[in-house]
Amino acid sequence: MVKEDETFPCDLIFLSSSRADGTCHVTTASLDGESSHKTHYAVQDTKGFHTEEDIDSLHATIECERPQPDLYKFVGRINVYSDLNDPVVRPLGSENLLLRGATLKNTEKIFGVAVYTGMETKMALNYQSKSQKRSAVEKSMNVFLIVYLCILVSKALINTVMKYVWQSEPFRDEPWYNQKTEAERQRNLLLRAFTDFLAFMVLFNYIIPVSMYVTVEMQKFLGSYFITWDEEMFDEETGEGPLVNTSDLNEELGQVEYVFTDKTGTLTENNMEFKECCVEGHVYVPHAVCNGQVLPAAAAIDMIDASPGAGGREREELFFRAVCLCHTIQVKDDDEVDGPRKSPDSGKRCAYISSSPDEVALVEGIQRLGFTYLRLKDNYMELRNRDNDIERFELLEILSFDSVRRRMSVIVKSATGEIYLFCKGADSSIFPRVIEGKVDQIRSRVERNAVEGLRTLCVAYKRLIQEEYEGIYKLLQAAKLALHDRERKLAEAYEQIEKDLILLGATAVEDRLQEKAADTIEALQKAGIKVWVLTGDKMETAAAACYACRLFRRNTQLLEVTTKRLEEQSLHDVLCELSKTVLHCSASLTRDSFSGLSADVQDYGLIIDGAALSLIMKPHEDGSSSNYRELFLDICRNCSAVLCCRMAPLQKAQNVCFIFPQFLYQFFCGFSQQTLYDTAYLTLYNISFTSLPILLHSLTEQHVAMDTLKRDPALYRDIAKNALLCWRVFIYWTFLGVFDALVFFFGAYFMFENTTVTSNGQVFGNWTFGTLVFTVMVFTVTLKLALDTHYWTWINHFVIWGSLLFYIVFSLLWGGVIWPFLSYQRMYYVFIHMLSSGPAWLAIVLLVAVSLLPDVLKKVLCRQLWPSATERVQRSSSRRAPADAAPSPDRPLLMDPEPRPRRK
Repeated sequence: MVKEDETFPCDLIFLSSSRADGTCHVTTASLDGESSHKTHYAVQDTKGFHTEEDIDSLHATIECERPQPDLYKFVGRINVYSDLNDPVVRPLGSENLLLRGATLKNTEKIFGVAVYTGMETKMALNYQSKSQKRSAVEKSMNVFLIVYLCILVSKALINTVMKYVWQSEPFRDEPWYNQKTEAERQRNLLLRAFTDFLAFMVLFNYIIPVSMYVTVEMQKFLGSYFITWDEEMFDEETGEGPLVNTSDLNEELGQVEYVFTDKTGTLTENNMEFKECCVEGHVYVPHAVCNGQVLPAAAAIDMIDASPGAGGREREELFFRAVCLCHTIQVKDDDEVDGPRKSPDSGKRCAYISSSPDEVALVEGIQRLGFTYLRLKDNYMELRNRDNDIERFELLEILSFDSVRRRMSVIVKSATGEIYLFCKGADSSIFPRVIEGKVDQIRSRVERNAVEGLRTLCVAYKRLIQEEYEGIYKLLQAAKLALHDRERKLAEAYEQIEKDLILLGATAVEDRLQEKAADTIEALQKAGIKVWVLTGDKMETAAAACYACRLFRRNTQLLEVTTKRLEEQSLHDVLCELSKTVLHCSASLTRDSFSGLSADVQDYGLIIDGAALSLIMKPHEDGSSSNYRELFLDICRNCSAVLCCRMAPLQKAQNVCFIFPQFLYQFFCGFSQQTLYDTAYLTLYNISFTSLPILLHSLTEQHVAMDTLKRDPALYRDIAKNALLCWRVFIYWTFLGVFDALVFFFGAYFMFENTTVTSNGQVFGNWTFGTLVFTVMVFTVTLKLALDTHYWTWINHFVIWGSLLFYIVFSLLWGGVIWPFLSYQRMYYVFIHMLSSGPAWLAIVLLVAVSLLPDVLKKVLCRQLWPSATERVQRSSSRRAPADAAPSPDRPLLMDPEPRPRRK
């Protein structure tokens, strides 16, 4: 037994619930992200078991398929045994299965029986098949880490070999103050070499950027709060701001290359409005019947007949019944719902359950035309017709909708004993199965509505005699009870049943575009993001919506891969022709796109329907499908937009310039593993001296103002495809780190070799030399970050200059005080001794200037000779702004504006 708001502990067959109709509502947000309530149905023969005692008296067996991960598929059957009788066999489907991880809603309690537990549940099977989501930054860092690991091993090997080469000559042993004992000399050579190799690995291990991983994770974590605090992303209508479910993929927000979007509910509001229905050549709109007259805000309509005859009147009555009965919408009683709607017959509050917005719009539209749908309860449906008489129908069978058939049917029995099959679906699914009716006239109306962007459905019917229905019942039961290939057998049964239909008419509803949907898509395309729309609508309907939302523009050349075209040409010929059309100008299109000038060149939009896509993806015996797939993918990549209709639903250079001088120092200390820097400096370099500036830089830096980005989304093309995170940039920063290390070490070495640098004639010792190199390095890497900072705030100033001040204060305290908890103090008075030397000050200034020279030259030359679109905008903004203008993010190194993003 599971109670309301509890989570199902395993996969359960739904036996009964506290609701009289044997239904329950669940949310599956933790499984598929859907927050809406879904209705599940108890087994028909057990839904009356409402107490634990009733359940104890139940004798039944369940047979089901082996565990598989598809959340929306389940095949099974239940055998319910009663005293001295053969068991009653009922089919079980996904509507009877309650999944582990789903939550029970709006239902007091349910009873169920476990079928899959533990690692066999669908939730567990789906978790096993998912790979870990990692950003491109994290993947690149892992690769770069391997490169640095190789450098570390190479350094250790070189130093180990060089040590034994140097010591191989006579009189070249360890220094006199560090000579080995006789026992150490007698140790195995390979063991000594391996020990030295490990010692060098420990000495150089700081090249592995462990702290960079910490910094990146901190940036992601804090960056998620910046997104949450962003007032620009607050929705006043819903009263909600952005919610960050995971911070691991924050940086991927700027790297989106393709957007796959559904049309209904995403591009559109999913708030349907009934527009018209066409029955026997007559167009009906709410509160009016149009026979050759002018519709409001529309052109004149040429009708087929001036007025319906006797047979036409009957067809109209059947059409209205069909629309209501095909949309099996349950109307709930007043005590079961919190909604504001009133049931037309009783004035009670009511709600439509298990229905989509277009179904609700159709039923409400038909109500306004005179037919009222009252309720579905205990397999009976009631209709109030235009003569105010109530008709009662027994629901015999439901042939459920699926994305392959693109239609659904109901079989009902009227109070007079007549049996009808009513079928509704897409025009492409209904028209081939009709043998009678005003097909040409209705098709013309459907195509006209589709071109106007309306969603259309066709309705057909046929009468069944009792013997025909009994045959259909046996056929459906055999397919429903099958444990193997149930879907295929049901599809074959539906195909046999839904044929020889009489066409009744068609309906049209409107789904308006979301507010600013067109502006959003236009901005995405300017930013270099390609939008692919996937929809089940008719091609003309989908194309009209795509023009309205500016997915297709006036100069967009439309390319079609549709079933209609494939009837005239082979698939191979069609794809080759399209390939020649789009690929010959792909180079120029790419170049123009990245310069932001794509509006002036020819772009292409591709329209493909589901049937054609299936042919492309379908494997062939000769293995040629892969060629079609690759060719089709190349075509899609070179189109600015794709419509699929009728488808089923900087600091890497440091953790180098920091440790490379340590490597060079081994050539001057007899490869004795002597450290160049003090232990405190080694520990605090990444933790305290350089980590905070890069962390705050990554959180607050803005290359251009937000308003500028909104006006010119093409600026996003500068960072497309992780352009700033590539091997070329990685190698540049690595070599720059090596250059800086050479400047630090040899600059200090040659400037102070055999030179008196203090007023009392003393020369620098080992620790003073290392401290000088370290000081130059800390100032250089911090000032490099200052050069790369474009958007200055008080936070940047505080952490950049504050980190340099902290280094100076720490060094003065570390070497200026005798600390009682230390057994030795090799750094005592070293930093003060260095600062008392005028040449040391000169060396620091000169070496920092030389180290920064490549950065300054690159920034100046690249901005002048090969500026990116972002740099051009920065330069033009600086030129336009007067000297006394208010500061902005596009004017670097000015007084601080208010930092962004703004916090609440």
